[in-house]
Amino acid sequence: MKTGYMTQLTRQIWEHLVVAKLGRMGIIATPFAGNVPDYDLLASDLSGHSMPIQVKAINGPSWQFSATSFLEIEFDGDRQIVKGKKVVSNTNLVCVFVLLQPDERDEFYILTIADLQDHFLKHYKGGVRPRNPKSTHCAIWPKELTAYRDKWELITSHFDKIEQ
Repeated sequence: MKTGYMTQLTRQIWEHLVVAKLGRMGIIATPFAGNVPDYDLLASDLSGHSMPIQVKAINGPSWQFSATSFLEIEFDGDRQIVKGKKVVSNTNLVCVFVLLQPDERDEFYILTIADLQDHFLKHYKGGVRPRNPKSTHCAIWPKELTAYRDKWELITSHFDKIEQ
């Protein structure tokens, strides 16, 4: 199958998988099919309180990013210098990372943008990249996210706080 077709199928599957998972927890959710820049789903409780959720899915080994999405990086010639975390609009935005498995035992990792920034601040070293000095490509692997596996309470606790 063509790559674009597979990408579209993966996107369709993960959006609906996360919506279904949230529905089983009593949370209404709807996907936006890539039409909203900062999030993919909007989750809501019965009282109308809502929260945006970003979803990233893979059916391969790792999620791919640009470090500049999370970190301030300065260039001194070919040398990259990590200056710290980038100011982003919502560090509390919840992200659900989905690892699609052929046996349908999909894995879910739930964390915030702030958690991702902390991860990349710790692991992205900067310096001179040997193949392309201007590249800020980075990846995160499922084994690096084990502390966040099935951490659905990051979402459910948002609605629990509102009800109190």
